Amino acid sequence: MESNFKRQLVIIGGAEDKEGDSQILRDFVRRAGGTKAYIVIMTAATELPREVGENYIRVFERLGAENVRILDTETREDASSSTALEAINKATGIFFTGGDQARITNILKDTEIDVTIHKRFAEGIVIAGTSAGAAVMPDKMIVEGDSQTHPRIETVEMGPGLGFLPGVVIDQHFSQRGRLGRLISALILEPAVLGFGIDENTAMVVTDNQIEVIGEGAVTIVDESEATYNNMGEILRDESLAIFGAKLHILPNGFKFDLKTRQPILNNGSVANLPVSVA
Repeated sequence: MESNFKRQLVIIGGAEDKEGDSQILRDFVRRAGGTKAYIVIMTAATELPREVGENYIRVFERLGAENVRILDTETREDASSSTALEAINKATGIFFTGGDQARITNILKDTEIDVTIHKRFAEGIVIAGTSAGAAVMPDKMIVEGDSQTHPRIETVEMGPGLGFLPGVVIDQHFSQRGRLGRLISALILEPAVLGFGIDENTAMVVTDNQIEVIGEGAVTIVDESEATYNNMGEILRDESLAIFGAKLHILPNGFKFDLKTRQPILNNGSVANLPVSVA
């Protein structure tokens, strides 16, 4: 039987606007139920859970969310508490803050909270994450790595993510920190076929199998599904990776991407597969 599950993710590249129009956080609150939203802020990534969490409480309450609470899980034991599970079961939106993505998986992965969040996700609640909270969205995530470098095996360390958007690789603070090299390295190491690099104050909003970009920057998409060659099997850890025939897409605000067909979509809804004209 086909599920009515509507996948909703707001995956943010970090440093999103919290003081002005707050376009990205506004979109998240609207998707989570608007003024009737019940938002749970997951602070596992940060060592300053109260300070970071209260900052988001102020934003979400300013935007009109009816009920906002911090869920601070410092240990794996905290991730099984009855009050935590009750909050997840009431939530219409869950927001993972920035910090250290390894803290999120070390504390939450395969706990009762993890299982319950996935259950609620399958029921259609919206899940968002910024910076480290964005990194954990795939099933395999970038734990850490070098910025501003060409692709090499040693450039990036991979680890298990939370698996809300499997089969892809996600990197954040993308153009600001020059992370194309590490995204390509992660993509070849995985191997996934789609890599997404999200700029600061920019988000890729996933609804079922379609992505829309919102915010002031862009999302860089590397598609290696039709790549003709890479030298992964022939080099040592500190030697340079080569890849032939990968596709690159740059999508600013308002542009969309189909995850099934792996095709960008123009603002008018048509598939962007026409040749580029050169003056």
